[in-house]
Amino acid sequence: MKEITVEELKAKIDNNEDFQLIDVREPFEYETSNLNGLNIPLGGILIEADKVATDKPVIMQCRSGKRSAAAVMQLEQQLGLTNLYNLKGGILAWQEAFDPDMPVY
Repeated sequence: MKEITVEELKAKIDNNEDFQLIDVREPFEYETSNLNGLNIPLGGILIEADKVATDKPVIMQCRSGKRSAAAVMQLEQQLGLTNLYNLKGGILAWQEAFDPDMPVY
């Protein structure tokens, strides 16, 4: 599984690179804090797979990187997608590196 660090993600954002960010946490978690990704909870990732881009890099993120890794594995195994990256450490790593005041639980 391909992974990306929060530093690499921030560079992509700062450089206005074309990619899709998908947050696989539950809606209440997303409402607490998010990185402006599309919210598709892990339980619905295969049902809503048509919302996942196939023509550019897609970065999956969650709280710590475990659920987003599961989402990457499901989409790779079930649909054969090859453009997926897991955000290593999730939003907790983002908070630690860039936004210590971001509310996380």
